[in-house]
Amino acid sequence: MNSAIVLAAEGDRKPVTIGFRLARQFIERSEARFTRFAESSELMQLNRSSGTWFQASPDLYEVVQVARSLGVETGGLFDPAILPALRQAGYDRSMDELLQSGPLDTHRGPQPKMYDFRMIQLDPASRSIYLPAGMQIDLGGIAKGWIAEKAAMQLARFSTACAVSAGGDMFLIDLPAGQSTWEVGLEDPLDPTRDLELLHIGPGGIATSSVAKRRWVVDGQPQHHLIDPRTGRPAETDWLSVTVLAPHAWQAEGFAKALLIGGSQVTGFGIKNENLKAFLAVDRYGKLWGSENSSEVFHVACQNFFAG
Repeated sequence: MNSAIVLAAEGDRKPVTIGFRLARQFIERSEARFTRFAESSELMQLNRSSGTWFQASPDLYEVVQVARSLGVETGGLFDPAILPALRQAGYDRSMDELLQSGPLDTHRGPQPKMYDFRMIQLDPASRSIYLPAGMQIDLGGIAKGWIAEKAAMQLARFSTACAVSAGGDMFLIDLPAGQSTWEVGLEDPLDPTRDLELLHIGPGGIATSSVAKRRWVVDGQPQHHLIDPRTGRPAETDWLSVTVLAPHAWQAEGFAKALLIGGSQVTGFGIKNENLKAFLAVDRYGKLWGSENSSEVFHVACQNFFAG
């Protein structure tokens, strides 16, 4: 997933070791299923079937289903149907390869047609998915959150408390012995070697989305991986990063991405959404903003707040 995956657990060594092995195997299987960088993946099979019904595995169906629900909840700001635009921006191979050698195709064609992911159809009886003809999707971010949560739930069977972090998407189960919260560092997007704050949070999902990472250059112009579905281009936002706390890691990931793309002008849906417990945003000057309840939820001091 082009991300560092960290698994942590408390408990007896033997069962925890088994839990680590099973969680890792699940992560590897899931990456093979959801990657867009292997034509044999189930995701790419789905993309090739656009315009027809595709019978999906339980895992792919579930991720697409929750992705559509996030698309609805965010008014379309969270939208996986941006794969052609992502490639157009130069993200045409894995991030490791991209950062090492740059995009494969430096001659960009016309701006691709944009599709609304909410237009997909789902048939739960046959577990089938219909992508409108021409639609191509990328499930990278939300799949990471979903994988982190599922892996943590598997690890929890063998431990007393555990956490899984997948490149900024985390799911926390129970609490470390003797602790009243989990401690999570909030990375400074202007200086990744330091943390802006130390967050104190309870079990659940937390995710950070940032435009300060996964960056490259095409024709002398800086690009990043967060595509604004309203324009089909890398988002122009007044935030550098957004961190969200939610019941599920995939929810936190989707809301963080939508809030980051929308910027300070469209935070209303997040503040009023019952699935979004709280959020923090870092602006271009390194100042910390938050939802009205962010101080009590994260136990940090914000310079500015958004009221509901």
